[in-house]
Amino acid sequence: MLLNPLEKIVDSLPYGDGFKFVDQLLEIDEHSVIGVYRFQKIEYFYQHHFKDHPVTPGVILIECMAQIGLACLGTYLIQEKEGRPQFVFTENHITFLNTVLPETTVIVTAKKEYFRFGKLKVLVQMIDENENKIAEGWMSGMILSK
Repeated sequence: MLLNPLEKIVDSLPYGDGFKFVDQLLEIDEHSVIGVYRFQKIEYFYQHHFKDHPVTPGVILIECMAQIGLACLGTYLIQEKEGRPQFVFTENHITFLNTVLPETTVIVTAKKEYFRFGKLKVLVQMIDENENKIAEGWMSGMILSK
């Protein structure tokens, strides 16, 4: 099966199925990325995080934003280099505005603020399928070639 360029980026991410929070990329270019993930009710963390009323942990939402906003965009920005890049998450400032319940689809948009000397900083926003804003802020990371 041949993968399109967006599917190749998602497929190349260095995460296993139990920790990959990217289902699909909708758009990507040298300035921004838009990606989607659906939080299934069978996710491992829901059975322990507010077990009577499961809520997606904030750290998982940040990871989802980082995978789409930093790892996917970073992979696209250095795609001409050989090998699979490594990503090191360095810092973030995220404000949470709503919760994410099981079976919610989130859309993450990240816009590149800068990419130099291997450091990528993005402005990031997460909304749900009803366009309710979940979180927003900025994050950065280092992209290292192996």
